[in-house]
Amino acid sequence: MAIPFPKNGILKKRERLAKDAPVATTGYQDYSLIFIVLFLLAFGLVMLYSTSSYEAAIKYDDGGYWLKRQLFSTVLGLVVMFFVSLFPYSLWKRFAIPLYGLAAFLLLLIIPYGVEVNGAKRWLRFAGLSLQPAEVAKIATIIATAVCIEHLGKKIRTMKGLFLAMGPSFVLGGMTYLITSNLSSAIIIVAIAAGMLFVACPDYKRFILLGAAGALMVAMVIYYVVSNAGDSADTVGGFRGQRILAWLDPQAYAEGRAFQTLQGLYAIGSGGVFGKGLGQSMQKLGYIPEAQNDMIFSIVCEELGMFGAISILLMFILLIWRFIMIANNAQDFFGGMVVTGVLTHIAVQVILNIAVVTNTIPNTGVTLPFISYGGTSVLFLLTEVGLCMSVARGIKLKSL
Repeated sequence: MAIPFPKNGILKKRERLAKDAPVATTGYQDYSLIFIVLFLLAFGLVMLYSTSSYEAAIKYDDGGYWLKRQLFSTVLGLVVMFFVSLFPYSLWKRFAIPLYGLAAFLLLLIIPYGVEVNGAKRWLRFAGLSLQPAEVAKIATIIATAVCIEHLGKKIRTMKGLFLAMGPSFVLGGMTYLITSNLSSAIIIVAIAAGMLFVACPDYKRFILLGAAGALMVAMVIYYVVSNAGDSADTVGGFRGQRILAWLDPQAYAEGRAFQTLQGLYAIGSGGVFGKGLGQSMQKLGYIPEAQNDMIFSIVCEELGMFGAISILLMFILLIWRFIMIANNAQDFFGGMVVTGVLTHIAVQVILNIAVVTNTIPNTGVTLPFISYGGTSVLFLLTEVGLCMSVARGIKLKSL
């Protein structure tokens, strides 16, 4: 039988001090998130040059015209991303109202000073730089909704609290639609707030009912447009009604509204499993209008095939997974809600873009995050990633 050795006073004192001593903690840096974002940015620049060099050489006598502009926005966005990540995310609570007001003000400036591009008046231009206020509205919605949800607390479980929390997105989404006629951005703004509330609210029944009601309304609108379809000039709902009809029967509108969609489908189908090879797309040679914007995923499918398309989708899934990990381990509720808003924004935009390219939904003009051409888009997306990195830095890892 073993006899325990008695501990002297010095050993007992050391054990007590070790037990009572605070555990050292270190800040967390999500290098996986940084790698995924940098990979998507680099891939986007390569595909942008491959997609746009032909048309850029014809229009601007410079094959790298769009690449250079995107590269400038990307570098600026990376600087802003790391700058934002260094500041405590809790400071954004103080700037929620000023940022929200700035977003509304920029949207109002489009009325007298907006610049029209490709028939759409959605940009502001100053000092040679362009800004799309709808992108500012998205990040403002994330911050404002996070503050509202935190302030309301358990009241969000009531219908009144639910609509109060959705209020900021309804206002900015409504302004975006009425001022710029940008329905896709308005939908994304409202979807961001809805996604944040879905995560924050434990009662999912209301969301299921609201979703069912929304789906029913959409079905009724589609039925009404189809039932009253006439000549293209007299279509119910104007150009949006024409988009619905072109979505349902693209062959009938092959020379008009469905031309871009059909060319994109041809590109996807011709890519096969491994694609034609980087730079070997035929559809980008003037067949797909503005291929570097909304339809760039179809060129990815044509040049890199199903393998390349699935690889990019997996990268987006990994990105969403990293956001979920950060949100679950955030230091406080506000930080978790901010990351949830960014997660929702990117996820909704990816789903909508791919759905449009594959003709799953009518054409809505949504860009693919980090891949499509768009300086304002990549700048503010990287700013949102910087916010998530700031939340990640607030996570404390125990070290012994």
